[in-house]
Amino acid sequence: MARFPISEADIAALALAMLTGLNDNAAVYPAPPVLPANLGTLFSAYTVAKNAAIAAQAVAEQTTADKDEALEDMVDAMKSDIRYAENTVNYDDDKLKLIGWAGRKAKTSLAVPGQPRLLEAPRQGEGWVFLDWKKPSDGGTVSAYKVMRRERPAGPWEEIATAVISEATLVEQPRGKELEYRIIAVNKSGDSEPSNTVMVVL
Repeated sequence: MARFPISEADIAALALAMLTGLNDNAAVYPAPPVLPANLGTLFSAYTVAKNAAIAAQAVAEQTTADKDEALEDMVDAMKSDIRYAENTVNYDDDKLKLIGWAGRKAKTSLAVPGQPRLLEAPRQGEGWVFLDWKKPSDGGTVSAYKVMRRERPAGPWEEIATAVISEATLVEQPRGKELEYRIIAVNKSGDSEPSNTVMVVL
């Protein structure tokens, strides 16, 4: 059994086919609930409305393009005046505020990242371990994370990997030893306080 079409184009095509079929086969379909003439009127009304919508859409697209072009011209003009104003008053903030602008922001030094949080080792296997942690809740923006490891109880800490997201899968790890891991967040200003530690035996 056929299904009624969903797309507008398919509906219109079916309407046209029905109109032609009902008109050409009046003996087969002598008394349809909606006569071919009435269906034809509805089809004509749809066609007129569709054409009007297409025309309106074309106008809207053109007016939007005109608006965008006018905005771009205005932005270019504003930037020219802003450059002029900045040079004229040597970036004086108070004077630039007279035209709704502002002077150069004072450079602020990047803070050292805060401490990485909640380090865990939720998955591990023979010679490998998966670590994940939460990014610092304070401090400067993190550029990367150092993954540190040592052999318990008091071996020296060594950097064994670098991560740019708050997780890392470490492979070819020593087996049969008590290993301790921690994370340090870093950026151009320096290193954070180490995270909590986790201990594993692989």
